[in-house]
Amino acid sequence: MKFIKRYNFFLITIGIIGIITLINRSVGIKAIGVAGYSLKEMALVIPPVFILLGLLDVWVPRETMVKYMGEGSGIKGVILSIILGSAAAGPLYGAFPIAAVFMKKGVKFSNILIFIGAWSTTKIPMFLFEMSALGTKFAVTRLLIDIPGIIIIAYILSLLMQKEEIKEIYKKAENM
Repeated sequence: MKFIKRYNFFLITIGIIGIITLINRSVGIKAIGVAGYSLKEMALVIPPVFILLGLLDVWVPRETMVKYMGEGSGIKGVILSIILGSAAAGPLYGAFPIAAVFMKKGVKFSNILIFIGAWSTTKIPMFLFEMSALGTKFAVTRLLIDIPGIIIIAYILSLLMQKEEIKEIYKKAENM
């Protein structure tokens, strides 16, 4: 019973795909292929992310993270968040475990939001691709709009959220 409760979404999804396959075999096979591809992609991305997280957790002291990205870090915390997010590789879901470790290490909430925003929009490989495919003017313009936008959104979200909500998020990260 505990197994069913824990994996009910997964089991329901398998059931739905089974029904779809019975109704329309080609669509069902295509759905299974897409799910298999996604699982393979996650299996290739998640282990390296968790290895890097373990190294970050062990090698970088909390005091260092607080100094460079914590409450009193100022502009250097913002810049470091953008650099770390932009240099990251992999899909966006890889950013969230890193954000949880950042929370454990005392990184300021707005800097975590900036990191996630940079991960999703300012990746260096994407910037290089845009330069070659869409032109330097477009790529630089998009970057110059995105970076201030990310920072503004992060600070607005930080101001709109209640302190208790943010503390609760940090507490959940600590218990992970």
